[in-house]
Amino acid sequence: MKNVIVTCAVTGSLHTPSMSPHLPITPSEIAAESVAAAEAGASIIHLHARNPEDGRPTPSPDVFFEFLPRIKQQTDAILNMSTGGAPGMSMGERLAAAERASPEMASLNMGSLNVGLYPAVKRIKTFEYEWEKQYLEGSRGNIFANTFEMIGEILERLGKGHGTRFEFECYELGHLYNLAHVMDEGLYDGPVFIQFVLGVLGGTAAELDNLLLMVRTAQRLFGNDVEFSVLAAGRNQMPMATHNALLGGNVRVGLEDNLFISRGELATSNAQQVEKIVRILTELGYGIATPNEARARLELKGASQVAF
Repeated sequence: MKNVIVTCAVTGSLHTPSMSPHLPITPSEIAAESVAAAEAGASIIHLHARNPEDGRPTPSPDVFFEFLPRIKQQTDAILNMSTGGAPGMSMGERLAAAERASPEMASLNMGSLNVGLYPAVKRIKTFEYEWEKQYLEGSRGNIFANTFEMIGEILERLGKGHGTRFEFECYELGHLYNLAHVMDEGLYDGPVFIQFVLGVLGGTAAELDNLLLMVRTAQRLFGNDVEFSVLAAGRNQMPMATHNALLGGNVRVGLEDNLFISRGELATSNAQQVEKIVRILTELGYGIATPNEARARLELKGASQVAF
């Protein structure tokens, strides 16, 4: 059995501050949460940025650079930057921070889809900031656009331009075929690291049959040695992660994907979720991959080659 690569997505762009007081907002909070998650066993830290004044998702390279160097100085974890950003961001905004930082790894969404955040409005009694309700309600009419042209641009500018490898985020079966297509076109020739994204409204539900189909399809398209991971939204986070490890895959946890640690109990930190999945995997007999082991398996350029 290969050791399991644990990714932690510490803040994301879909949850809003009113959903949990523990969601990291400021650069200092994001840095501290990232370091603690790495110390708990995460070898990859997936990063978004937020406006420190009100928690709104921001593409600002300046904000990213307030926490990227601090995390790197305190841990050897792989820092994985989002190119998805948040709904409404342009391609230039989505790539600005990553192109300045030249990271070892970045996320890349492999197709367009609806992302429905609006059901959360009914569960929030009081909004801390004015922007939150409009942001969530706006998802009724927004499409998270990731066209073939956009995918190709990211692969060209960040992949070929900076030697960055990718976490290919696949929300549905068709996204796996999109990835196979761009590889057939010669747009990417590195090791494939797939992140199955399950349980988002607008994508594939977080059900075991769906996970099995995604895994078997990925293995058929990319070979049995393909590196695959899973993130599942909300209460399905830990069950789906455990199932995926049993299938030979890797896992992702973090407050970007799920705000809870158990039924009805908010997670107080990202590290708490990392500690829980590491405990589950260890008790099942699995080892936890170190950052350098993950770098070797994913053929990353190394932390010394980034620009922060």
